[in-house]
Amino acid sequence: MSEPASPSPAVTIDRRDGVAVVMLKRGDRLNALSRAVLGELKDAALALRSDVSVHAVVLAGDPIFTAGADLKDPANRAREAAGLLERREMLRAGPDACDAFAALDQVTIAAIEGFAIGGGVALAAACDFRVMGAGAYLRLPEIPLGMNMSWHTVPRLVALGGPARTKKLTLFGAPMKADEALAAGFADEIAPDGQVMEAALALARRAAALPPVAARIAKRAIASAADALGGATSYADLDQFALTATSGDYREAVTAFLEKRSPRFTGQ
Repeated sequence: MSEPASPSPAVTIDRRDGVAVVMLKRGDRLNALSRAVLGELKDAALALRSDVSVHAVVLAGDPIFTAGADLKDPANRAREAAGLLERREMLRAGPDACDAFAALDQVTIAAIEGFAIGGGVALAAACDFRVMGAGAYLRLPEIPLGMNMSWHTVPRLVALGGPARTKKLTLFGAPMKADEALAAGFADEIAPDGQVMEAALALARRAAALPPVAARIAKRAIASAADALGGATSYADLDQFALTATSGDYREAVTAFLEKRSPRFTGQ
């Protein structure tokens, strides 16, 4: 019996037979992550954390996973006008959403149709498994745009793919196709385009059929071992973002993007 719940117009939770599907659907082809949507995703994860009837969680987007941060979010203008203390608080929305999914004891699976860009990669990395469509790709545009990679993502990516592959994905901003992501360790399974949800649900049902206490204990032990230094290495990435977003190179990157030209970085 399905028990749908809707924390917001953009995010829904559908519980069925021990599996919960958290669906992001903003009604466009971007599913961009505004501050409000990130809060809704965090709330969805918090709602599931204490739900002992749910043993596996699928995080997905319709029709694509997500294009990452919402550049048109009105909250961006408010953040730019805010003082440093208030701006730091506003910047917590991204890492808080990722951390909420990472904190779930249930097995979590990101179902990636189309693409996961920026914050979408961060959310997927916070899950236990990633199922990608054959034509899907991952991309991190932050560094070429003059920003750092934040949202507590770097240690999670290093744990998945190792330092060299994480540098390749993070530094250059180029799309990483599904087959390369699978070989690098950033994806766990590839499904035909349009069938990613079915593949993710099949994996979720396998997880939901396990003894729930033993599965949760094992998951937490493995996650703790893999990310033992995560907090120590990413605790300052929010402040690093606040710094890089004030740089001349960041302004140059945005201007060059809008003017459709190559940026000229100076380190300022």
